Amino acid sequence: MFANFLNRLLDPAPEPASDTDARLALGALLVRLARSDGDYAAVEKERIVHIMMQRYALPRPEAAALLADCEQLESEAPDTVRFTRAIKEAVAYEDRLAVIKAMWQVVLADGERDEEENSIMRMVAPLLGVEDQDSNAARRAVETGQ
Repeated sequence: MFANFLNRLLDPAPEPASDTDARLALGALLVRLARSDGDYAAVEKERIVHIMMQRYALPRPEAAALLADCEQLESEAPDTVRFTRAIKEAVAYEDRLAVIKAMWQVVLADGERDEEENSIMRMVAPLLGVEDQDSNAARRAVETGQ
């Protein structure tokens, strides 16, 4: 279902992502993070739906449908390194920084910072081209509710 999208995203010289493609790619990355500890909890799914509602001004049914598409895309997407590098090339820095903040929201949604999730965050931020200090600032903002 997502073969054309993945081919566009993984092209050696990708075009900037359309809004729809960016939503799918970034949502799939959130799903990958939430699934990383082997416990894809309802609270994490709800957090992703909430992020999609807030970020894209979607009503709940549309955000839930987007989550379902993102879950399927995540299962078909290549390894995290290739996937995040492709996102970096196709998505503006401000959007990638917002994704890091959203990723921290997912990591902290269940009240635990799992080692697998921490590992992915340490790997993904630089692959997305987001500076450590920006990732840390995003984490602190999420922890303090900002």
